[in-house]
Amino acid sequence: MAADTFSFENHPALERPKVTAREPMHPGYTETYGEVKPAAELDLATLDVVDPEVWRQGKFWDRLERLRKEDPVHFTPDSFVGPYWSVTLYEDIMAVDTDHKRFSSSWEYGGITLGPPLEDFEMPMFIAMDEPRHSEQRKTVQPAVAPNMLKDYEPLIRTRTRAVLDGLPVGEPFDWVDRVSIELTGMMLATLFDFPQERRRELTRWSDIATNMHNPDICPGGEAQWKQEMMGCLTTFMGMFQERGASENKGDLISLLAHGEKTRNMTPMELLGNVILLIVGGNDTSRNTMSASVYALNKYPDQYAKLKADPELIPNMVSETIRWQTPLSFMRRTALEDVTIRGKTIKKGEQVAMWYVSGNRDTTFWENPEDYDIERKNARQHLSFGFGVHRCVGNRLAELQLKILWEELMARYDHIEVLAEPSFTSGAFVRGYTWMPVVLHPK
Repeated sequence: MAADTFSFENHPALERPKVTAREPMHPGYTETYGEVKPAAELDLATLDVVDPEVWRQGKFWDRLERLRKEDPVHFTPDSFVGPYWSVTLYEDIMAVDTDHKRFSSSWEYGGITLGPPLEDFEMPMFIAMDEPRHSEQRKTVQPAVAPNMLKDYEPLIRTRTRAVLDGLPVGEPFDWVDRVSIELTGMMLATLFDFPQERRRELTRWSDIATNMHNPDICPGGEAQWKQEMMGCLTTFMGMFQERGASENKGDLISLLAHGEKTRNMTPMELLGNVILLIVGGNDTSRNTMSASVYALNKYPDQYAKLKADPELIPNMVSETIRWQTPLSFMRRTALEDVTIRGKTIKKGEQVAMWYVSGNRDTTFWENPEDYDIERKNARQHLSFGFGVHRCVGNRLAELQLKILWEELMARYDHIEVLAEPSFTSGAFVRGYTWMPVVLHPK
């Protein structure tokens, strides 16, 4: 990264967003804002991976590496999310993720994120349901991202991508996250919902707020503000749900839910749960991988050179970026019975974090997993989309958006230069970028 080769002093795009000082979320934490200890200095018996500040500062890698090496099925007895198990090796994550009889994702047991749900604000959603109800609701929305729909979306995505790229300044810094990643994913999300394009940033906001109740930069009002904004989202989509249920099914996500045999009679909170699931799922993977791809190619200039020499590598580069980034760090399951893994007994009712981000760096499965290798032969075997019945329903659409973006970037620019280390979201669930200044170098 060669920011010092430019004279952009005091340029607003290079002003890093301010971060609110954070207090530890749990009285047992020794780590406070600005003081994240190396994993080697921590007591393994109480090591807790989910401290949000650890993730905002990107200091989680050594914690996960230590768990993989020393205690791959690890119990954290005390955390702000409650006691939980961490499963960190690729093989074990696969085993848990595909064992739907012994490990539940149902909202009734806590759902897919660590910690107890709000007692008076439960949001059932199909990803947080077990069979057969999960598949019944999932099948309802699948037509919106079916292969035939991807063919229809491709020219639309390409046209929009070209328009966004044509509107970017060349030779002048700007925030890639805001101008490209959020714009493109917001447009696609609005299309999937048949939501007004001029209001697409509302979808982005709901995605951000949904997963950041405890982030003072996004939700300074905490739980009260979070509930208020979630209810605003429900009010908006309940109106759309009722209107589309009374008219012809146009094939968008809300119409599909409104006409689906298993979804048309959903409770308001079930509708909200599924809407939030589709917003976050349709936004965060694509949005953060769009930023990660630019960041990774800057960190690994030899790989950028390979891509320039052979643009046919773009599809595999997309898969490798999704592995290297891992947009969703983990998914939770709850044990439905006592289960023993590697000599450790996970008791019935205990919560388990499948650390996808760790499995994607597991040396027992990947060769040189820390490296970003766009020619990696097994890149598509990453864990980022999950496995089994809960595998991401929109994974092909996410890959298509990224593929088109890079085809259009390679046609226009010699290089996209990252000018400073990006800023990241806090919180262990979504691995996101909040700011990344870049400058475009034309061909």
